Amino acid sequence: MFNFFRRKPDTAAAPAVPVETASVPDELPRADALREKGGWRERLAGAGFSRALAGVFERNPKLDEDLLDELETVLLGADVGIRATTVLVDGLRRGIRARAFVDANALLDALRRELLAILEPVARPLVIGESRRPFVLMVVGVNGVGKTTTIGKLAQHLKREGARDMLAAGDTYRAAAVQQLEVWGARNGVPVVSQGEGADSASVIFDAFQAARAADVDVLVADTAGRLHTKSGLMDELSKIGRVLRKLDEEAPHEVLLVLDATTGQNALQQLQQFHQALFVTGLAITKLDGTARGGMIFAIAKEYRLPIRYVGVGESLEDLRVFDPVAYVD
Repeated sequence: MFNFFRRKPDTAAAPAVPVETASVPDELPRADALREKGGWRERLAGAGFSRALAGVFERNPKLDEDLLDELETVLLGADVGIRATTVLVDGLRRGIRARAFVDANALLDALRRELLAILEPVARPLVIGESRRPFVLMVVGVNGVGKTTTIGKLAQHLKREGARDMLAAGDTYRAAAVQQLEVWGARNGVPVVSQGEGADSASVIFDAFQAARAADVDVLVADTAGRLHTKSGLMDELSKIGRVLRKLDEEAPHEVLLVLDATTGQNALQQLQQFHQALFVTGLAITKLDGTARGGMIFAIAKEYRLPIRYVGVGESLEDLRVFDPVAYVD
């Protein structure tokens, strides 16, 4: 979870540039109320990947090659990836030959342990301390993955943990992206720095950083473009934002969070490769895991890239961005 120091708001500080602060329409939900709406298991039990995996053991109670063949098919179809699938199935095959499993349930337990072994090393929550303030969290990803929506949900997480946060509307190329972020700011009672559609993204985020520093903000969450219509490429624009930020803080951005859509399967892996080559991606947020049969891509990502998985999206409501819990996910 977040590592925030608690302190009273500094009412004397003022932002360096105008900041639009919207009112909160409703009180933010309490933590106990959020738990009542359903945990990981309830949200993910009906996902396509979960149903497909459970069906393998229902149809094949015997420990034989038919069980392993169907298990391999389901894992590959869920985009677990060739490398991870081969390791998993070969390990189970050796266990069957060594008579290590008394029944299918024992084999399922072994599969659970192996899946956890893949995910546990990458389950590293984002920790934000007092030493870097404002902490700049730059959110990147292609259009359509739920990037701006993830930022809106993240803003609520930060506020609930006691942080003073601010949003920067740096996705100035997509129609209505700025307005969308301002709506999320209003829902969360979080200030949003924007310059309107078509403005220079690096300039927006530069001004937002100055505003966050002047207002003694803990975390600045910066939205960025997912696609550009100019001659320069997307990665060039994102690199420019990094250079501009480092004029104010040589360590900024402190986190580059890449948002990936689980429903896109192997395409998400290609996006990760491209962004990671162009930028130093430091963490991942994987969305739409609650209804996809291709949610196994999270294992492929963990096996191939070993980047920290910070959050997963398990629904549409504000509280459905969860800190990644590998035990709950595998179960």
